Amino acid sequence: MQYLVSVIDDKSNSGTPEEMAAIDEFNEGLRADGHWVFAGGLAAPDTATVIDNRDGAAIFTDGPFVESKEYLAGFWVMEAADLDVALRLAAAGSKACNRRVEVRPFL
Repeated sequence: MQYLVSVIDDKSNSGTPEEMAAIDEFNEGLRADGHWVFAGGLAAPDTATVIDNRDGAAIFTDGPFVESKEYLAGFWVMEAADLDVALRLAAAGSKACNRRVEVRPFL
């Protein structure tokens, strides 16, 4: 089963060199243990464009779709046998990146 582990932050590009090294080490562990699917960091919310094409004419709006102090700063997509394994991996990811994370299974 695959899980999305979202990294929650309140500032852009805030990773210290030590945190980035810990994330790299965590990622290597995911790869070595067969849990790695994909991961990435995201640019600041003010770089986002929201598109609404529900009524036949696309409307493009600058900025995040929701105003919030915290936002999605990055993510991992992980392969795990069950939620307990995903939670254990996410806890290690939270420690590596020094941020709160949210875990959600894919449907």
